[in-house]
Amino acid sequence: MGKEDIKIIGMTFVNAFQVKVKDGFVLIDTGLGMHWEKLESELLSSGCLPDKLKLIIITHGDFDHTGNCAKLQEKYKCKIAIHKDDSAMVENGAPLNRKVRTLQARIFIMIRRLFRKRFTFDKFKPDIYLTDGQRLNEYGFDAMVIHIPGHTKGSIGILTDDGNLFAGDTFTNNKKPDIANYIENSEELKNSLARLKDMNIKTVYPGHGKPFRMEEIISKL
Repeated sequence: MGKEDIKIIGMTFVNAFQVKVKDGFVLIDTGLGMHWEKLESELLSSGCLPDKLKLIIITHGDFDHTGNCAKLQEKYKCKIAIHKDDSAMVENGAPLNRKVRTLQARIFIMIRRLFRKRFTFDKFKPDIYLTDGQRLNEYGFDAMVIHIPGHTKGSIGILTDDGNLFAGDTFTNNKKPDIANYIENSEELKNSLARLKDMNIKTVYPGHGKPFRMEEIISKL
């Protein structure tokens, strides 16, 4: 899989990734609900919708990654996959208590409170629960699911056979590569990062910011 097979759909401060696979596409995360028109337009222009989108993979249950799931599910009958440990977040809107690592993250929380009516998502029930080590070849995607709790209990990464990691919010790269800004469980995050350090990862595609080489952050793990 080359860079030309990965389309980054940027929506203000969060990324969704349209990945070209055998006979179709996989979408990783769906962005904010307020950007539905942009997401739909990007997918339609690529020929991804209505019948070539094989699967939507959600890296974790936060609203900025799941905001358009319900619309895609209802309008296009798309199948949505997530780790079961984050299912309550998207089915019931269950909030999480998390530690905040950075000033930038604290500022974002304040902005969200000020504009909370815009930062919403429609609840939905996932179609598929993904598990650690699960292969995605049946969807034409030469990749594996990695359960990497810490940011949330059900956080996952998708590691392709040629070394691309779609990392959700386990990593960020707004100014420079860094680990999660919001942490539900510090010990679990530490263990997840140690596990990733030993994997054959070449390029990281974070949920926020630009892709970066794994070697740029390896010393922090």
